[in-house]
Amino acid sequence: MARILVVEDQAKLLRTLEQGLHEAGHEVLTASNAETGFYLAATKTVDVVILDWMLPGRSGVEVLRELRTTGFAMPVLMLTARDQVRDRLAGLDAGADAYLVKPFDFAELLARLRALLRRRTDQRDFVLRADDLEVDLLTRTVQRSGEEIELSRREFELLEHLLRRRNRTISRDELARDLWKEPAILTNVIDVTVKQLRKKIERPGSRPLITTIRGVGYSLRDGSEEPA
Repeated sequence: MARILVVEDQAKLLRTLEQGLHEAGHEVLTASNAETGFYLAATKTVDVVILDWMLPGRSGVEVLRELRTTGFAMPVLMLTARDQVRDRLAGLDAGADAYLVKPFDFAELLARLRALLRRRTDQRDFVLRADDLEVDLLTRTVQRSGEEIELSRREFELLEHLLRRRNRTISRDELARDLWKEPAILTNVIDVTVKQLRKKIERPGSRPLITTIRGVGYSLRDGSEEPA
């Protein structure tokens, strides 16, 4: 199952895509305008974005270009009625990974999404790093400055989640939904797990890796970006 953001201003098509993707087993976020689409892509964890070219306010190409400048790296499939070569090139140059011309067959859309998700999986780095911390996802081992650290399953999952989204603020709501799979979980359960993880990976005299964002959640920051 993937988490897919659909940005489409045609209400009927948006409902059709949402229903079809749900039936295909995916989780779906939707937006009907450029600003909401940009906000969701920038603040939520998604695996792929389906982005319409013609949107109220500004074009999908403008949204995509701005997302890429912020470091957004997830695959983007653009939908458009424009079928000229120059239009496709403009979309690809803005950072699109694939292009589908309206009207399209839903089966083809699903095939394109599968290809994008496979490519993303194939390219995934199985060793995650932040400063001198290293996490091997294949062997499920953690080291800091060459010293191995033993983590529980939940601590490992939490560390992986934060590392994949390093230098971003992760809310407690997101952690409850994506890790615990329980949106209503008590926040102190999350806070205790973070505290336990900190005790194991932080080092006296070193800059803390995990930062508390007061009233929101947490962020794991490497040396490339300092907290605001």
